Amino acid sequence: MGAGAQLTVTDMRRAARHPVDHKVIGEHRRLGDVHMHIVNISAHGFMVEGDLELSRGERIVIRLPEVGRIEAHLIWAAEGRAGFQFERIIRFDDFMRMIDSLQPNPRLRRSR
Repeated sequence: MGAGAQLTVTDMRRAARHPVDHKVIGEHRRLGDVHMHIVNISAHGFMVEGDLELSRGERIVIRLPEVGRIEAHLIWAAEGRAGFQFERIIRFDDFMRMIDSLQPNPRLRRSR
């Protein structure tokens, strides 16, 4: 039995996504530093805009405010966008602090 995220893609799609505008540098074992622009995020994963030289299933490590380093793997990529699933779910308290940090304008935050 392999280790890693146990959520199905369907479970992930139901998670509340928060719009963000956050640039991050991911660490990839083959490509090294990968610049990404996160446009929405949930406790289960995130979506980026821009073309990536990654294939489905490849892993990347990013650093997020309040969460720190977290690994994610590519679930899908199409038309200049890509969706990643975290290896672990971000705890609710950490996630809310991260959203507050990434969305300083309270009008952009979803109601809690």
